[in-house]
Amino acid sequence: MLHQRRLFSPWPRAAAMALLLCVFVPRGAHAQGFISASYGYNFGGDAGCRTATDCKNKNWNWGGSLGAVGSVVGFEAEWTHEGEFTGDVSTRTSVTTLMGNFMLAPRFGPVQPFGLAGIGSIKTTVDDRLLATSDSKNQIGWTVGGGLMLFVAKHVGLKGDVRYYHSFQALDLLGFDIGDDRNKIDFGRAGLGVVLRF
Repeated sequence: MLHQRRLFSPWPRAAAMALLLCVFVPRGAHAQGFISASYGYNFGGDAGCRTATDCKNKNWNWGGSLGAVGSVVGFEAEWTHEGEFTGDVSTRTSVTTLMGNFMLAPRFGPVQPFGLAGIGSIKTTVDDRLLATSDSKNQIGWTVGGGLMLFVAKHVGLKGDVRYYHSFQALDLLGFDIGDDRNKIDFGRAGLGVVLRF
């Protein structure tokens, strides 16, 4: 069972890593900032949907990202939240992610495909509706994925992507115990959204 860890929360550490990555990402010519909102659903792994296409009752989630991207590379800080992760009627499981992602995103006119990889925090909270108890756990995890941005106007575009999230297994990093085998979590996410360049 997931348990609550009060002494150490990786959320501030994940935010700090995101800021450091933003500083060290190469600044390509004509790099532009962007903000994006997305709506999607989780699938595979520990999620309630077995696959992206085999899912009768999708548990929708939402999120957003902020970053900068040039003609080849970029960076984003991405946040997502899923309030009903497993779809179990007796327990309510929510999953929240905060990731700092490096992007490889070559631009071809209004079309910009991208691949990404990043690291950050995955927080899971389990509320038992029958026993009225709640447990939560924070883990450091990683993500990989890819998608496409299509700009229908100079500063407005549409975005679709698929991402995979996985918490690290038992690992000691900089003196902190990060996750463990029995509590690791993994899942995919398909999302659609709007992106604004500035």
